[in-house]
Amino acid sequence: MAHISRKFIDQHWSVFVAQGILAIVFGGLALFSSSVDFEYLIALVAVFLLALGIIELFNAINRHIRDRGWVPSVMIAVIDAVVAVALITTIKEPSTTWHMAVIAVYTLLRGIFEILIGLLSTQDNTDRFIRVLCGMCGAIMGFVLFNSSHLVIRFFGAYMLIFGICHLIYGVHNHTEKVDDHNARVEAAAKAKKTTKRPRSTKKK
Repeated sequence: MAHISRKFIDQHWSVFVAQGILAIVFGGLALFSSSVDFEYLIALVAVFLLALGIIELFNAINRHIRDRGWVPSVMIAVIDAVVAVALITTIKEPSTTWHMAVIAVYTLLRGIFEILIGLLSTQDNTDRFIRVLCGMCGAIMGFVLFNSSHLVIRFFGAYMLIFGICHLIYGVHNHTEKVDDHNARVEAAAKAKKTTKRPRSTKKK
């Protein structure tokens, strides 16, 4: 990879899987929930973003310990936490305009981050395509949310379904590559061991 090593990403494939599963569960709840209570839906968004930020924070700590690409994870974790706190502390506000604007801006920023990460952190075409595609969906959905009025939570849930599926595929793909890389290294080591063995000398009778 250009800025984050392939080995480092492979070791953290479980983070992407965890984020993917969490986003899919939330996206399903937000999109298909029969509740029309806006306070409940805002609380659901805040709890989800806080959980997403905690996962990203643990990811950042692991990256920092290994001194590899931890700054983007910290930035994402901080954004998730700040947005969650901003929503939950203003949940009793009579106007919903603030909440809709915050969610729309967050979605737009998250989409931009995904695009940048996809373009700058990997040379793998599959990884780049997944992250950039997810980012483009977020950027587009961010603009849509500015004009979605009371449907903002539904549209945000739809984006999170896309986000979750992309991250789940990304994590599984990286885990597969980790297994393939490990098998390739074992096979290469076995071949190297065979070639370095000296043939036994045969004595003529």
